[in-house]
Amino acid sequence: MSEQYGIGDASYRAAGGLEGLRRLVDDFYRFMDELPMAAEVRAMHPASLELSRDKLTCFLSGWLGGPKLFSEKYGSISIPTFHAQWPIGPEQAEVWLACMVRAVACQDYTPDFTEYLMAQLHAPAQRIVEASTARHGG
Repeated sequence: MSEQYGIGDASYRAAGGLEGLRRLVDDFYRFMDELPMAAEVRAMHPASLELSRDKLTCFLSGWLGGPKLFSEKYGSISIPTFHAQWPIGPEQAEVWLACMVRAVACQDYTPDFTEYLMAQLHAPAQRIVEASTARHGG
C-alpha cells in the first residue's frame, strides 16, 4: 500500500517529522565528514556545520510538506541560485546524493518512501548543477 507522497504533509510524516529530518541531516553530514569521496563537497561548507544542518533540516521540512521553517527563519531562497556561487558539477551532485543515499539508508523509512525521496532529491541536485554550470561554465 503506497502512501500518497507529495500530497499534503504525507512525505514530511513519512520522514519522521522534524525529529526524523534532524536525524537524517545529522547522518548526512556525518557521511559528508567521514567519506573521503566527499572531501571536496565538504570543503564547500563552513568548518562548523551547525548552520548548514539547521538550514537543510528547515528546507527539507517545507520541501516535504511540513512547516515552512526555512522561510520563517531565513527568508526565501532559490536553491539553485544560492548554490551557483560554487562550481558544482555532476560529480559534486553525485557525491551529495551518495551521502544522502547512505543517510536515508540509516533511517527507518519504508522502501517506497526511500525510493520516492531519492527520486525527488535528484531534481534539485540537477537544477543546482545547471545553475552552477551557467555561472561558472561547463
